[in-house]
Amino acid sequence: MMRPRVLLVDDDPDILDVLEITLSEDNYDISKARDGEEALKVIRSRPFDLIILDHNMPKMTGREVCAEIKKDILLRHIPVLMVTGKGEVHDKVCGLEAGADDYIVKPFEPKELLARIRMTLKRSERDLDANPLTRLPGNISIIGELSERIDKKEKFAVCYVDLNKFKAYNDSYGFEHGDDIIKETARILIRAVQEIGTDSDFIGHIGGDDFVVITKVETAEAISGRIIADFDLSAPHFYNETDRENGYILAKDRAGNMQKVPLVSVSIGIVTNELRKIEHVAQVGEIGAELKAFAKSKEGSNYVKDKRKEE
Repeated sequence: MMRPRVLLVDDDPDILDVLEITLSEDNYDISKARDGEEALKVIRSRPFDLIILDHNMPKMTGREVCAEIKKDILLRHIPVLMVTGKGEVHDKVCGLEAGADDYIVKPFEPKELLARIRMTLKRSERDLDANPLTRLPGNISIIGELSERIDKKEKFAVCYVDLNKFKAYNDSYGFEHGDDIIKETARILIRAVQEIGTDSDFIGHIGGDDFVVITKVETAEAISGRIIADFDLSAPHFYNETDRENGYILAKDRAGNMQKVPLVSVSIGIVTNELRKIEHVAQVGEIGAELKAFAKSKEGSNYVKDKRKEE
């Protein structure tokens, strides 16, 4: 079983030592950073299960670091435990407003700190169903995100992203190479949302080669177009030279007959509540499955947006 990975962030080396000694009792995998800028570099370089963050630091305050973490699509799921000075109520409030999941006051009791860490990690494990391959939020988070927007009666668009001919690629090249395509697809989605979308956009990994992007109605088609363009540019690099030049691979169908299978492409079905009322998550899924099936019936990469008005 992997040890939980914890990042300690404090500009005081004595506090870092105390934290490290305290956490060593529970056998955590510990990394350290001495200011906010260093912390963000470390956080973006490898995954963590928890960040213990001092509020008052040079260069960037704990509040600023926490705010950066929580607005990043790939990092916002990481729980943050803010460390504040004794009696500094304002610091506690600022930390929580920036998205901190909990706080503890210095000087702290080691047993209390360990208890809060365990509680925060358990809550995070329960709340987050991140896909182990891409670390993107899974189905529970996707349902929660959709439910919240439906309850708030917001206008939204849901892009259901699915890869075409992926099974044939997996069978021919193996699961390890298939995983590489899945991870690259996640990167493409993230890049498209970061460049075209907004901070409130959401990316989820339903499972396998199925993803979802929740965005605004106005940006859904632009994001889908960027995903398709970037995917079609990237996909040929996952094939050997012969298959790439041919534009297909030879694979057996279910009857055992050899057939030419085109290179992997991407289909996107866009569901919106722009022209019809959507009142529950299942409704979104039903429309999305229908649109995605229609998109997949066409050759190559494409997207289909639901433009039907409510009767």
